[in-house]
Amino acid sequence: MSKLDPRLAPAYTTAETARYLRIPFPTVRSWVVGRSYPRRSDIGNFRPVVVAPKDPSHRLSFRNLVELAALRALRTEHGLKLSAVREALNFAKKELGDEAPLASPELFASGGELFLRRYGQLINLNRAGQLGIWAMLQGLLARIQWDKRLAVRFYPPVPSRPEARSVMLDPVVSFGRPVLARLGVTTSVIVDRINAGEEPEEVARDYGATPVEIMDALAYERAA
Repeated sequence: MSKLDPRLAPAYTTAETARYLRIPFPTVRSWVVGRSYPRRSDIGNFRPVVVAPKDPSHRLSFRNLVELAALRALRTEHGLKLSAVREALNFAKKELGDEAPLASPELFASGGELFLRRYGQLINLNRAGQLGIWAMLQGLLARIQWDKRLAVRFYPPVPSRPEARSVMLDPVVSFGRPVLARLGVTTSVIVDRINAGEEPEEVARDYGATPVEIMDALAYERAA
C-alpha cells in the first residue's frame, strides 16, 4: 500500500487550523464540518464547503489549510458570497474534474466571481464556463509554493510585515507546524523560550536566527 502524500494526510486539528490562519474557530468548523441552525419553521443545515480527509479525530490536511486560506480571502478580500463559491466549486468538480479548486495555483477572483485558468484561457466558474479576463488573486497565491499543481508550502502573513515570508508551514517540516522558513525552528519553541525569560538576542544566537526572524516569530505566534 502506497504511503499517503503528507500534503493530503490528516495533520491539523480544527483549533490549530483556526489559530494558524487567524480564522475564528466556529467559522473553520462550519466550513469543514457544517452546522445546523434554527429557521422560522424548522432546522436548517449549513453544508461543509471544504472536504476533509476521513479521519476519526476529524483532523484536516495541509491542502485543507490552503483551501481555507483561499476561502477566507475570497469571502473577505474579494466579496464573494458563499453561494457563489459553492456554485463555482460544484462546476469545477463536475465539469473540469478539479477535486480541490480552492487549492489550485490557477485560482482567480475579481468582481464577486470565481475563475480558473484552463488551456490558456480564464473560465468563469460562476457562469457555467463563460470566458473572461480578470485579475489574479495574487496576495494569496504569492504566499504558496507549488509543485505539480499541489501546494507544498504556505507562508502566512506576519503582522506589521505583510510582505515577509519568514514563517512557513510545510507538511514535511516539523509535522506541518509553523516554523522559521530559513531554519526550520518552530515559532512556538521560540516564543516559549522568550516567555520563560530568555532574551531574544540569546535565542537568536542559539538558532543562528536574525533579530528580524525572532520578532516575526513572536508577532506571528502572538497574533494567532
